[in-house]
Amino acid sequence: MLTYFLLFLGASAAAAATGVIFKPGDWYESLNRPDFTPPNWAFPVAWTYIYVSVAYATARVAQLDGSQLALALFAVQIALNTLWTPVFFGAHRVRLAMIVLVLLWIAVAAMLLAFLRVDMIAGLLVFPYLVWLCIAAALNWRIWRDNPRPERVG
Repeated sequence: MLTYFLLFLGASAAAAATGVIFKPGDWYESLNRPDFTPPNWAFPVAWTYIYVSVAYATARVAQLDGSQLALALFAVQIALNTLWTPVFFGAHRVRLAMIVLVLLWIAVAAMLLAFLRVDMIAGLLVFPYLVWLCIAAALNWRIWRDNPRPERVG
């Protein structure tokens, strides 16, 4: 189980690295953001919890029969998760980031259901991730809506 956990945590660390490479910066600070925007310190705390708990949940699932779909969905969601940060913070493509986020939400919801079918505890460990993505989607949507031209010009 430890080997699986470290492998899935490594994949999560790769996704998390995009947050180190593509930081919010002045562009993000200049945007109109909704009142419900969490404080900046909450983002690394939430993502650390999510990445560790989902890596553990995936390690649990990987050891069980019938886990193929669940593992494939983990791969899809971690790829989409890795993509969102450079699209939003790097390219400043807020609308495209919203599309990526919707696809990510669908992938995580499907992964949660697949995990629940294989291991109830693993599925429950994914639930906070889906909740956090709802918050992220609401933020992304409001930034898109409340900023007439949030995309980088030129």
